[in-house]
Amino acid sequence: MGWKRLIVGEPMPDKNDPKYKERYEREVEAGKRFADKCGISWGAKRLQEVGQEHKMAFLAIVFGFVMVCFMMNVFYLMDVMQHQGQIKATAIERVDSAMQSKGHHIVVNKVK
Repeated sequence: MGWKRLIVGEPMPDKNDPKYKERYEREVEAGKRFADKCGISWGAKRLQEVGQEHKMAFLAIVFGFVMVCFMMNVFYLMDVMQHQGQIKATAIERVDSAMQSKGHHIVVNKVK
């Protein structure tokens, strides 16, 4: 495989193109076998059954999860924006300031 083909890639094959039909069928079959062995197909089937039985609850759970993720991202973004202009302190500086605020005297041994 040449560098150009590696970077640019090859055109997407059409599943109906006779040139790629056998390759497409082999890849689909391999994907089905993998899904069966991992249990993905069983999980997807069960999830679809639950979704069909309880449509409103399923939609509420899915969209609720999406909304919670969106709100968490907004809160994290707000937190980062609030702390953006502050100077970051090292761990040693934090310990020193905590000890000074409690009234401890910090003795620094200077090596000669």
